[in-house]
Amino acid sequence: MESTRQSKIARLIQKELSEIFRLQTAKLGNVLVSVSTVRVSPDLSIAHAYLSIFPSAQAAKILENINRSTKSVRYELAQKVRFQLRKTPELAFHIDDSLDYIEHIDSLLDMDKKLHPGHDDKEEETAD
Repeated sequence: MESTRQSKIARLIQKELSEIFRLQTAKLGNVLVSVSTVRVSPDLSIAHAYLSIFPSAQAAKILENINRSTKSVRYELAQKVRFQLRKTPELAFHIDDSLDYIEHIDSLLDMDKKLHPGHDDKEEETAD
């Protein structure tokens, strides 16, 4: 269970990292990096940031570039939160693939509808 302090720090880091990535990706053009979730360890020493990267075909390459520049991102984050946090946590970046998972589930449901047409209509009639 996450404490109130952990969740407040996670929201602060998420907000500031989102701004940092927004400014950096504006230079690249057709790339969008958003911070979907940040989870902070109980001792506040590590922050795991989950990133949604669009287009997802380039996600691995972009995540690799972000991981290479983790120190500079942490420094930039430290400059932004220096009055709220005494010590900036170490950053660990992960790809948030929940949108890909949702798309996969939707495609499976669409396939099921194509294989069993009219199946939903019968359920709705019996529900009335």
